[in-house]
Amino acid sequence: MVLIAAGLPNGRVTELTGLCDRSVRSLRKALEGGETANLFHVGGGSGKSKLAGFEAAIIEEIESGNYNNRQQIADMIQEKYGIKVSLNTISNLLKKRHQTS
Repeated sequence: MVLIAAGLPNGRVTELTGLCDRSVRSLRKALEGGETANLFHVGGGSGKSKLAGFEAAIIEEIESGNYNNRQQIADMIQEKYGIKVSLNTISNLLKKRHQTS
């Protein structure tokens, strides 16, 4: 928001912060319109995992298969279950697996 208030163009703000162009435009519009009350609110996700119902089968496959990295696991999930997941989702699944082991 400081960068926007300083007058930097949207493209430069996107480059420096990693925010998408749409988010930068929304923030700029809110700042220019004086709608600052909700600018620091971070909304939560949907709370429902894409892998809900498949986690046990995926973990079983990971333990029985020969997967060396998160990308290989993500590719396996895409192939077997038709679900495209991020590498962060894989990391969270592996952390959860180690907590329950």
